[in-house]
Amino acid sequence: MNMLLRWLTPALFAIAASTAWAAPLQVLMKTTKGDILLELDPDKAPKTVENFLRYVDEGFYDGTVFHRVIKGFMIQGGGYTPDMARKPTHDAIENEAKNGLKNVRGTIAMARTGDPHSATAQFFINHVNNANLDYPGHDGWGYAVFGRVIDGMPVVDSIASVPTGRHSPMRNVPREPVVIQSVRRVE
Repeated sequence: MNMLLRWLTPALFAIAASTAWAAPLQVLMKTTKGDILLELDPDKAPKTVENFLRYVDEGFYDGTVFHRVIKGFMIQGGGYTPDMARKPTHDAIENEAKNGLKNVRGTIAMARTGDPHSATAQFFINHVNNANLDYPGHDGWGYAVFGRVIDGMPVVDSIASVPTGRHSPMRNVPREPVVIQSVRRVE
């Protein structure tokens, strides 16, 4: 019996380890309006999550702003400093909008230009359900969702409600900067 237990014990631990649930992948975004806790989905959007975390780990988002805010649509950030200087980024990534995740209220997705594969560092948090941004979208691609807000939607609502104006050539820029103070992984 002892011999059988010595043989089974490592096998049982191996089985238990292989079926254990991975801890959720979370990041905490601290802003001048409050904190937003995000849960990322590396299973559905592996390249997008890897890209986002690269910027997080580099401290890239620290001191950037939400530079495009449209209540009843989304809040966009991650590319500009408070004086509206654009930050240099890494190369663009492949669009993973075909992953089945939807642009619903509270999800985070990659911002991009008209080129479907142009996303770099900028992201947006959906303020409402935006089915028109889902794959296949108006351009055959859509916008890649890669996570969701799990705590802090009142902060998102607060940011979405700030007064905005023009900052040539951009519109919908908060009149008072909403600064992303830091974005860090939650252990």
